Amino acid sequence: MGPYVAGVLVPLVVTILLQNRRSRKKRGLPADVGGEPGYAIRNSRFNAPVETAWDGITTLAELFEYSCKKHYHKKLLGTRKLLFREMEVSADGRSFEKLHLGDYEWLSYGQAFEIVCNFSSGLALLGHQREERVAIFADTCEEWLMALQSCFRRNVTVVTIYASLGEEALCYSLNQILLLCWKTSYGNLNLIPMYCSLDISVFSCTLSNVHFYSFQVLLHSLLSTGSLLQTEVTTVICGQKELKKLVDISGQLDTVKRVICIDNEIPSSAIVAAGSNWVLKTFSEVETLGQGNPVDPDLPLAADIAVIMYTSGSTGLPKGVMMTHRNVLATASAVLTIVPGLGSKDVYLAYLPLAHILELAAETIVPGIGGSIGYGSPLTLTDTSNKIKKGTKGDASALSPTVMAAVPAILDRVQDGVRKKVDAAGGLSKKLFDLAYSRRLSAINGNWLGAWGLERHFWNLLVFKKVQAILGGRIRFILSGGAPLSGDTQRFINICLGAPIGQGYGLTETCAGGTFSDYDDTSVGRVGPPLPCSYIKLIDWAEGGYLTSDSPMPRGEIVIGGPNVTVGYFKNEEKTKEVYKVDERGMSWFYTGDIGQFHADGCLEIIDRKKDIVKLQHGEYVSLGKVEAALIVSPYVDNIMLHADPFHSYCVAIVVAAQAAVEDWARKHGINFGGFQELCQKEETIKEVYASLVKAAKGVRLEKFEIPAKIKLLSEAWTPESGLVTAALKLKRDVIKKAFSQELAQLYSS
Repeated sequence: MGPYVAGVLVPLVVTILLQNRRSRKKRGLPADVGGEPGYAIRNSRFNAPVETAWDGITTLAELFEYSCKKHYHKKLLGTRKLLFREMEVSADGRSFEKLHLGDYEWLSYGQAFEIVCNFSSGLALLGHQREERVAIFADTCEEWLMALQSCFRRNVTVVTIYASLGEEALCYSLNQILLLCWKTSYGNLNLIPMYCSLDISVFSCTLSNVHFYSFQVLLHSLLSTGSLLQTEVTTVICGQKELKKLVDISGQLDTVKRVICIDNEIPSSAIVAAGSNWVLKTFSEVETLGQGNPVDPDLPLAADIAVIMYTSGSTGLPKGVMMTHRNVLATASAVLTIVPGLGSKDVYLAYLPLAHILELAAETIVPGIGGSIGYGSPLTLTDTSNKIKKGTKGDASALSPTVMAAVPAILDRVQDGVRKKVDAAGGLSKKLFDLAYSRRLSAINGNWLGAWGLERHFWNLLVFKKVQAILGGRIRFILSGGAPLSGDTQRFINICLGAPIGQGYGLTETCAGGTFSDYDDTSVGRVGPPLPCSYIKLIDWAEGGYLTSDSPMPRGEIVIGGPNVTVGYFKNEEKTKEVYKVDERGMSWFYTGDIGQFHADGCLEIIDRKKDIVKLQHGEYVSLGKVEAALIVSPYVDNIMLHADPFHSYCVAIVVAAQAAVEDWARKHGINFGGFQELCQKEETIKEVYASLVKAAKGVRLEKFEIPAKIKLLSEAWTPESGLVTAALKLKRDVIKKAFSQELAQLYSS
């Protein structure tokens, strides 16, 4: 056999063998479970749910202490020093804050554990009792994690609150405005005591002189803040900017006795406002107090409540999910078995909210393996991030992480940013990128003529190395969760960053545990087999037409069981009984409301959501989430919400325009405009964006009734601060519908 023939046949044979092996690989297997009849699957590598990956460890407090003693001198927590701030004025007169940040400064495992022990003692000396709750209301930072672990050493339950509450909303009187918002939006004042300890007799104001949109923002913010009231928190740990927000509502926080500011400088206004109502201390003062007067720890049991985490409220009102130490540890242990080669050499970039279960789980795992955590923020993540001073490295460049977590919206923006740069460069650079991308895509899709081996390394060095440098150049694994990741983005990140993406599916109610795609699974559109801590069961939803007897794949509502399933909602027994069940074998199950189907290899695919399905006037069913996922791939779309009404035969959409892409199109076509808002109101712009939506819809073969007949084009982005999306950037559908009720009415009437 000649060398040329061998050069052709050997790769062909190897490719065929690998493809056959992958196609035969069973990632999930049928499981014998109790409870409601259905089609249940377990992870193929474990016969029973995993509860802990560390011998003898049953709580998060034990895990942290064990890790700190084992890796005493190794780096654990890193934060960049702020060198200086400055304001830059753009051409249109707007001012932007820019930060100049230094290198990462590190705390070792031993130093971090000493701070945790001291702060825990200080908390006890301040008078915080075991049965009282602590709220952490701050941006993700090393003090957040150390405060959490300090509370665990005293068996104190922590209430997590997103730091992105709207400041404007909190300036209103809590008693009057919250009631007004509630009545306007939900029409039921009797429900308020479930969320806030308020006297409804004070309700005495009208909506006539207040902008409706502000109330939607306000409602989101105050319901989140209502977690302080509902959970009867006595100690709040917060940052300086969050402290200012607390001052504005200080009169309503009757149970709060102590406020601890993470920052060393406390604003004088806060000192005055605290008066005799609060004991106001800095983080370092509490630590120093405990250092001089050590108090023995009061460690928790596995069944004790570690965290009350409020859901993002994307499908309704926020609910406080009660998580035990056993729950969180089960998810962390399961993920540890899935991600290849996790160990003490790994460096994790932390920038997502720790008030979100995805980030909390990640920051539980990293210390457990002896890894390092470097803290950043979404606004300083890369060299070109909004708050980074030109010439200053972004967090990723300064840290060079090996692993990171991301929500799909962030990965979508990475893809958009790279593509825009490539398109702007044009010429040979664009041709080389397109060629390299197509060659690697061919290989990932299983074509033996694609770029493998040496050719793959060649393209990485010549083309993709620059893309990989955006996130520090060392990323070897990305965990994606919080929302579905598009196949196009998944492929793009796989190719350009040269790292697999583990796409997970889980909920706050299951401690982020559910399913997780295997590192060697290059398919898209699926979320993998069950995590080793979980059983996944599909049950019939006859009303929606999804049955476990469907062919070729069983379909139904997704129900998750296992030690990661939480114990229920805080002070909400009715809702708990509705979606939590315990079977005859003692296994806890959570009914997700999501619709899925199992592939032959045991991998799950999310195909629908019960609450997102609307029946149109003539009987057709429209899945809002499915259509939105198909249309958001349009380059002109930054965000989109589809709206369907049973009294109409068609649907409409509210579309947030992608500013750079739309303005670029306008310039190329000689369209004059004074500002982006004006451009979005032009008829030709709306037609262009609509045409791109139709093209995207046809590309995935949507039915005619699924394609929006009319759209409203918006110029202002939806952010967590606006209250229109969650911290994980998921749509808050009810809030958006109310905020843009007039626009929706006009779309249907015009």
